[in-house]
Amino acid sequence: MTEEKIFDENFYKKLNILRTKARMNRAAAGQSGARKSRAKGSSVEFSDFREYMLGDDIRRIDWNAYGRFDRLFVKLFNEEKEGVFRVYVDTSASMDFGEKSKAACALRIAGALSYCVLENADRLVLNAITPGGVVKYKSVTGRNAFARTLEKLENMRFDGKADTLEAIKRSEIKSAGMSIIISDFYTENLEDILRYLAYTKQEILLVQVLSREEAEPALEGTLSLIDSEDGSELRVTASGALMKTYRENYERFMSEMDRLSRKYGAKHLTVVSDEALDEIFYKILTRIGM
Repeated sequence: MTEEKIFDENFYKKLNILRTKARMNRAAAGQSGARKSRAKGSSVEFSDFREYMLGDDIRRIDWNAYGRFDRLFVKLFNEEKEGVFRVYVDTSASMDFGEKSKAACALRIAGALSYCVLENADRLVLNAITPGGVVKYKSVTGRNAFARTLEKLENMRFDGKADTLEAIKRSEIKSAGMSIIISDFYTENLEDILRYLAYTKQEILLVQVLSREEAEPALEGTLSLIDSEDGSELRVTASGALMKTYRENYERFMSEMDRLSRKYGAKHLTVVSDEALDEIFYKILTRIGM
């Protein structure tokens, strides 16, 4: 990973803007501090729908929706309680790529999310997805925990190949809440990941971080492409046909992520690592309702 300052002065300026915005939003909503949990519970206030899965309470099936779509959907509801936010950062080698590093972008996103969770008096459980499994840090709450959380993020190293599904399972999810995965999602078992998180009663946000070189590649001549995780090499000659194939595969990859996200009631957000921090933060905060 490039030796760039992750949490620099610009980052803290953006956090101050977030703090002001969060306080204004709470004041406008008549809230004094802690907000309503995004975890799904059993109160009478309706929140959302998702497709029925084996094990769901059949009393929550919406039969009107079944009559319209010929598919089973269940109703989701909000609970008034402390929210539990599990933030997973993919630290595999593929994240350490890009002129504007995906790794640095992922850490800033994790830092901003951690700040908002702690500022809102919710509980944060930070996890690093590593080649050795998962590094699960002790859950914290309260704004005083933010400095220690940034230290943990700054010490994360990006290398090797990680099994995201196995890491998430080892993190031992024992209660409902929101799970946020920050990754490029170069994994073959995304559906298994989403199925497991839905089974453990998680609200799911997938924050997909890509570099500009991946989103809009500009290749010329004959190149050797090296897999950053297993070291394998592929020699290619850039051409119009090659770029067309790349674009088709890229769009197919993104469409499949969107399809699986919809299937399991997850939210999918793609950011490019050279985007402005305030734009990235705004898109993420609107997804999680902060």
